Amino acid sequence: MRKSLITLVLALAAGCGSEIGDSCTLSIDCSPDGDRQCDSSAKEGYCTIQGCDFNTCPDEAVCVSFFSGGFTNRPCESSDDCSLDELCALDGHCVTQKSEQRNCMRTCESNDDCRDGYECRDLQLMIEHGGQPVMSPGQPIDENAPKFCAAAPA
Repeated sequence: MRKSLITLVLALAAGCGSEIGDSCTLSIDCSPDGDRQCDSSAKEGYCTIQGCDFNTCPDEAVCVSFFSGGFTNRPCESSDDCSLDELCALDGHCVTQKSEQRNCMRTCESNDDCRDGYECRDLQLMIEHGGQPVMSPGQPIDENAPKFCAAAPA
């Protein structure tokens, strides 16, 4: 009886794991398998998968690019307007590819889908506050692009 109880507890623990966007303190809070990380720099932590691509996040999430640092590079309308080591960000400026960080972020339709202190970023909020979904090749980022939960600015 005791052996079967231990087996049941271990099986349940292996199946447990927080979803993308849940709060966390340590990565083990996000997944006992180590396939999800806790971004402890986010408000109350944020379960994520780092280094994603357009088709690699779980069903509740979308891959989002963030660019570290502030940029006042030349304006652009597409990445064709930038040098080979740059991308055209949603704010209309070229940014270096080295500054790009990708994370799976919880998808949403409205702020009610995000936890307290987080906003559902639509195209306008992406331009204002940062982040943009990684789309499949040739698909534009427009008002139909997936929205995602990210920390609301203070």
